[in-house]
Amino acid sequence: MDYSIGIDIGGTNTVIGLVDNTGTVVEKEKLKTRDFTKTDDYLKAITAKIELLADRVKEENLILGVGIGAPNGNYYHGTIEYAPNLPFEGIIELKEILEVLLLKDGYNLKVTVTNDANAAAIGEMIYGKAKKVKNFIMITLGTGVGSGIVVDGKLVYGHTGFAGEVGHTIIEPNGRQCNCGRKGCVERYASATGIVLTIKEMLDKSAEESVLRAIDRDEITSKDIYEAALKGDKLALDCFDYTAKQLALGIANASEITSPEKVYLFGGLAKSGDFLLIPLKKYLNEFLFNVFQNTIDVELSGLKEEDAAVLGAAALCY
Repeated sequence: MDYSIGIDIGGTNTVIGLVDNTGTVVEKEKLKTRDFTKTDDYLKAITAKIELLADRVKEENLILGVGIGAPNGNYYHGTIEYAPNLPFEGIIELKEILEVLLLKDGYNLKVTVTNDANAAAIGEMIYGKAKKVKNFIMITLGTGVGSGIVVDGKLVYGHTGFAGEVGHTIIEPNGRQCNCGRKGCVERYASATGIVLTIKEMLDKSAEESVLRAIDRDEITSKDIYEAALKGDKLALDCFDYTAKQLALGIANASEITSPEKVYLFGGLAKSGDFLLIPLKKYLNEFLFNVFQNTIDVELSGLKEEDAAVLGAAALCY
């Protein structure tokens, strides 16, 4: 049986998984991404985890390689470049450094890098609901908003390797400041971070009673907003409606360029289910040019949240 090692680098956590050729995550290791302030220390820690998992396979030649999904991961260059939600700045020569560190310790493994949302899209295409879908958009709703776009069965990388950044398309000129340095990106409205910004604005501007007023405003999370919505809290429900509307605008713009059959939602905020899905579907159809209306299905990802990006990253080795 062949194996590969898939790594999902997130703004909060990094997950390293040993994956067999049936798509089973055999074992996993985790790191807290934000526990590291120095890139060198972080990459050495990842190297140690890769070697730990590789040692679980008796023969090294059974491991096809290491695949990595990372924010602003460049498939062409094997780098992470100016990722706004990571604690590391500038360009990180991820592929080159890891291959050198591994080889130094006697592990001759090829490293392949792509955007984290692209990795999730590959995972959906190989192991999830998109096995027979040739045109789709994967939207990851976590600390930020990532996306992977598949057209005619192929992941779109474009000229620079960064194609498909729906989360950094601008929907509100002169809107909220984004970590990327610009203003009004989808990410600042439709991510777990964005929905918290929205509820804080609503709490400030409205006199509406809300269970969320009992929580220290600096401690409010997207989960708190979801739990308030479950209780029928009007402000929380309005917050989801606004978030869905902003996300729908970003998806509509991308859809009119690529004409997807499906849009899959993945990540923590997607767990909100119908609170997000119902208004999202409504607004998406309203925003679409009429030739695209009623042609796109929006669904939750078919993969377990904890495995999707790892599986997609591991699939890069094939």
